[in-house]
Amino acid sequence: MDTYLKTERLTLRRFTAEDADLLIELDSDAAVMRYLTGGSPTAPEIVRERHLPNIIAGYRKWGGGLGLFAAHEKESGAFIGWFCLRPEPQGPPDEAELGYRLRQAAWGKGYATEGSRALLVKAFTDLDVRVVWGETMVVNRGSRNVMEKLAMTLAETIPTPPDMEMVEGSEHGGVRYEITKEQWEQQ
Repeated sequence: MDTYLKTERLTLRRFTAEDADLLIELDSDAAVMRYLTGGSPTAPEIVRERHLPNIIAGYRKWGGGLGLFAAHEKESGAFIGWFCLRPEPQGPPDEAELGYRLRQAAWGKGYATEGSRALLVKAFTDLDVRVVWGETMVVNRGSRNVMEKLAMTLAETIPTPPDMEMVEGSEHGGVRYEITKEQWEQQ
C-alpha cells in the first residue's frame, strides 16, 4: 500500500488504476451522492475513463503531495471512502480544497473530522499551503459541522451550480469555509 498519511484509526493512500470498483461502489450509493447529484450514481464508465485517470494525473501534477486519497480503516483494512487536499485545476498550489466522501458504514464515527484534521496538519506543516477551503450545500449540516470542528470559518455563501439544481435543498445555495495557516497556528 502506498501510504500517504496515517491517523489513529485511518490510513490514507494514493489511488491506483486498480481502484475503479471502489469508487464505483462508493458513488453508487444514493445517500452518499445526496448532496452531490441528488442521489444519482456516477456511471461506471465515467469513473473508469475520466475520474480515476484525473485522480492519478493529479499526483503527477502536484508531486504526490496533493490530490485525492483512498481511506481505509487501520484495524479492518476496509475501504471507507476518500479524502482530498488539492488546489483548483488551474489554481495556485498554496490554496487547497479539503473534502471527503465516505461510505454510509463510516458515517457518525468521527472519521471525517479525524482525516480532515490530519490533512490540515500536513497542508500547513509539510506542503506550504497558505489557505485550506471547503464547500458544501447550506443544508448539508454534517459537512458544515466537520468544517466548524476544524476551526474553519464561514467565508461566504455561494450560488448553487447549474448542474446541482436538482439536489434537494439547492435553493438555499452553498457555503465556503476557510482556514489560513496563521489561523491554524493560533489554535
